[in-house]
Amino acid sequence: MFLMELKMIKIANPANTIDIIKKYGFNFQKKFGQNFLIDTHVLEKISQASGVGENDLVIEIGPGIGALTQYLAIGAKNVIAIEIDKNLLPILKETLADYKNISIINADFLKVNLETLIGDAKEKYGEFENIRIVANLPYYITTPIIMSVLESHIHIDSITVMIQKEVADRMQAMPGNKDYGALSLAVQYYSKPYVVAYVPPNCFIPRPNVGSSVIRLDIFKIKPIDVVDEELMFKLIRAGFNQRRKTLVNSISNFEGLSFSKDEIVHALSLMGKSEKIRGEALTLFEFALFSDYLGKMAVKPGQGRENE
Repeated sequence: MFLMELKMIKIANPANTIDIIKKYGFNFQKKFGQNFLIDTHVLEKISQASGVGENDLVIEIGPGIGALTQYLAIGAKNVIAIEIDKNLLPILKETLADYKNISIINADFLKVNLETLIGDAKEKYGEFENIRIVANLPYYITTPIIMSVLESHIHIDSITVMIQKEVADRMQAMPGNKDYGALSLAVQYYSKPYVVAYVPPNCFIPRPNVGSSVIRLDIFKIKPIDVVDEELMFKLIRAGFNQRRKTLVNSISNFEGLSFSKDEIVHALSLMGKSEKIRGEALTLFEFALFSDYLGKMAVKPGQGRENE
C-alpha cells in the first residue's frame, strides 16, 4: 500500500532545476564536483539499472537537489541520501517533503560508518532484501568512494553510479585493451561491472567537459578468484602497472614495498609458462592471483608458519 501511495506522488521535473537553484540562491561548488542531472530519461535509466526493489535499502551518495532520490524512493523500502554540501539541505527538505521513506544525512560519505548506518536502518525498517548504493559521483573522488565500499567487505549487493566515461571504460576493460589497468583488476576482483548507458554532457547542469557513463557493479558474494594473500596480489598489480611499459620483472624488482629478486620473479613466471619479458597488462586477474601465490611461497622461510600448509 505504501509503495502504491508513493507512486501517486508527482516527481519534480528536473527541468525546473534552474528555478530551484535561483529560489535558494544556490551556488555550485567546484570543490564538491557538482553536476546535477536534468534529463528525466537518464534518471529513469539509472533507477531501473540499479535494480531497486520494494524491500531494498538504497544508499544514495550526493543527492544534489533530490531528482534521482525521488525515483529511488518510489521503488525502495528506504533511501538514505548522504549529502556533503549543507547548502543543499533546505532544497532537499522541499523537494523530498512528500517522501516518508527518505533519510537525509549531511556528511562526507568517506567518513560515514556504513555498517552503523545500515544497522540503524534495519532497526527502523526491518531486514532488507538487498542493499544497493546509487550515485551521481563527483569525478574527482569516484575511485576512492567505490574502492572504499568494495574493500570494506560490508554486505552490499550492487553499486550503480554515474561516473566519467573514461573511468567506466577502465573498470570493465580486459587484458589487451589500452584501458586495462590496476583499477580494472581491483573492481573485477570484487564485482562484475557492466556499462548501462552513455550520458552526454548536455544532460547536466553545469555541463561537464567530458562524457559520462552509468555503470553497475554487481558485488560477488563469493569471489571467483582464490588468492592466499590478497594484499600481496594488489601490491603486485600496482607494481605491474606503475610503469606499464616495463616488464613485470623490472617493475616488481624496483617497486617500493616488494623485495623479490629478479630470479624469484622469473621463476614464478616460468611456473606459469610465462616469458620473463611479459608486462603486467598481459596478465589476467586469475594469473595475477596465481603469480602472487607462487611469489608468496618463495617469500616464506622455513619455520615461518606455512611449511605445514
